[in-house]
Amino acid sequence: TKLTMAEQQEASVNSEDREERMLARRKRVLAKIEQSERGEEPLTVDEVTADPEKERHSWKQIEKSERRLEKLVTDGTQLVSNVRVAGDSKEASRKQEEEELKKYRYEKLEAEANTGEERFEEIMKKWLQAKDRSVPQELQDLLQEQRAACSAMIDEKDKLIREFQEELKAKDDQYIKYLKKQAEDVDLILERLEEQTRTLLKAYNTELEQIERAFTKERKQLVDRQQADWEETMKERNGTEGDYLEEREKRIERNEAQLQYLRVRNAEEFNQIKIKLETDIQILQQQIQQMKATFQLNAEKLEYNFQVLKKRDEENTVTISQQKRKLTRMQDSLNTLRAKVKKQEKAQQDELTALMDDYRRGTEQYRDMQKKFKHFSLTDSKRFQDIWRMSEEQVRALAGEVLDADRAVHEQQLGLKWEAPPPVESPVLHVSHAPRKVSQATLYASQVLSEAGSSSNEEEAAAVEPDSGGEPSLLLVKQVLELLCEEATFLVEAKLMQLLAPLGKDEQVLMMLDSIFKALGIETEQDIHHLVKHFLQMDTAEKEGQESSEGGGASLALIHSTDVPQALRDFVEIRRAGGAGKTVPTAPSSCGAASGPREQQLKALLDGSFWQQLGGALPRSHERVWEALLEGLGRYHASLQARSRLLQHSEALQQQNRELRLLLQQYMQAKINHQLEVPPTLSVSGPT
Repeated sequence: TKLTMAEQQEASVNSEDREERMLARRKRVLAKIEQSERGEEPLTVDEVTADPEKERHSWKQIEKSERRLEKLVTDGTQLVSNVRVAGDSKEASRKQEEEELKKYRYEKLEAEANTGEERFEEIMKKWLQAKDRSVPQELQDLLQEQRAACSAMIDEKDKLIREFQEELKAKDDQYIKYLKKQAEDVDLILERLEEQTRTLLKAYNTELEQIERAFTKERKQLVDRQQADWEETMKERNGTEGDYLEEREKRIERNEAQLQYLRVRNAEEFNQIKIKLETDIQILQQQIQQMKATFQLNAEKLEYNFQVLKKRDEENTVTISQQKRKLTRMQDSLNTLRAKVKKQEKAQQDELTALMDDYRRGTEQYRDMQKKFKHFSLTDSKRFQDIWRMSEEQVRALAGEVLDADRAVHEQQLGLKWEAPPPVESPVLHVSHAPRKVSQATLYASQVLSEAGSSSNEEEAAAVEPDSGGEPSLLLVKQVLELLCEEATFLVEAKLMQLLAPLGKDEQVLMMLDSIFKALGIETEQDIHHLVKHFLQMDTAEKEGQESSEGGGASLALIHSTDVPQALRDFVEIRRAGGAGKTVPTAPSSCGAASGPREQQLKALLDGSFWQQLGGALPRSHERVWEALLEGLGRYHASLQARSRLLQHSEALQQQNRELRLLLQQYMQAKINHQLEVPPTLSVSGPT
């Protein structure tokens, strides 16, 4: 039977459908038979199954529609994204303008600060000039000028504050405008998206109709062409059948003659073959039974495997759909996280810039504060020494008077030999203004990192071997310091790590080593050598060999990075126990680092021992002598006071006696006594 053109076009040997593969094989066999009958060369599989639709009009229409739709989608996407591009451009220009305004504000603030500082210095200088003026009117004028200068300075500050407040208000209004503009852009994007959706839908419907019309037209043309081919083929077939019938009659006659000859010749062969074939049939029947059993078993296996594969295919389909949905969700999450990361990186960059500015300002303020602190420290120290010397002179004068009185008491009152007490030395003479001793650990680490970096390969091979003096080599110290920087970052503050991020690698290493040295209490080169010994390890066999022979050396190696905390803990415990000669500070700080011999001497001045010694210039034995002398002199003073009172009483009685004698003498010498019969003189003088 002949195949239709549609079946020949649709049939394929590589198809998954079994019926379609069988149809393709049948088509290929029939094509070979027809070609062999016509005496033509047989067609290959590729020629038989070639696609006749390469130049179809429908395909051209589909490609043309796809190009139109792609252009329409591209134009619509560009139309929608133009709003976003315009918004991004405006945002970039706004950020650039904001950066310029921010820079202008910083410059304005710095200029205002410099101007204010200059005005403040002028005001302070005028205050110093007030000490030279003694006229009240001049002082009043100077006070008015200072008040006017202060008012002008405050007005400038207020003006700057008002300008910043107005700018802040303008920024708020601008922010509201930006929000409204963004809302309008969003509405415009939505409107354009809806319009693009309607346009695409209309375009898709139009192109679909054109494609359907192209397919309809192509189908009609194909049907007409196939019908013409069919009629022509039928005509050829009718002519071929007539020729074939004539040739067939001739072939029948020849075949009958040959058959007669073959019947006679094959009659004998038939009997022999029959016997042989019967035997073969029996054998083949047995094999057929075996093959049927094998086929049944294989059929059951294949059916079971087909069901399993079908089930797995269903599960795989479900899994693929789930994975696709999960992939979509993960893609959305990835886009969200990328946006968050960009936003966070931008925020961190802004924060880092602000922190760097704060760090620079803090550094400048710290340097200014150090200069002021040094100046005020020297001034306070000089003032303290002046007050100390003045107070010491007064106390020493009083102590000298006490000692003079003590000498007078011993030599004049008691008649004893007086011995002067030992003089008290003033501690102010020993206070020096020597600068604070700088730790050498950081300087040594910097030297090691710079010198060890230029060493040769031979030194690198022997980097872990100690030198002849027992001290570690520079390369070994460098390796230990690098390992310390990598594994001991927990001893460095997080804020310091953020500030060190923009610096170079060498500066970061030195700053981290300085912070770690302060935390561990390392100050000298010897402390670093002690620390290096804790970072070395030896094999057990080599340790035993080193213990057995004093002159034998051992191969050293650095400890693993995971053993660094334990090595640091051992180092700190040994130093606390006195093994390294020093005690590790538990809480190092900048104030403790600034303490030195001068601060200890000043503390010694303020503890009061000098004043106690100066106040105790008079010995205790002399004080007891003074107390006993005071008690005796008190009793002597009381006796003298009683004697003075008795003398005064005696003198009063003597005065009264003199007055009475004078009065009696006046009475005796009066003229009235001669007129009396018995004169008083007789009674006074008594009988004769």
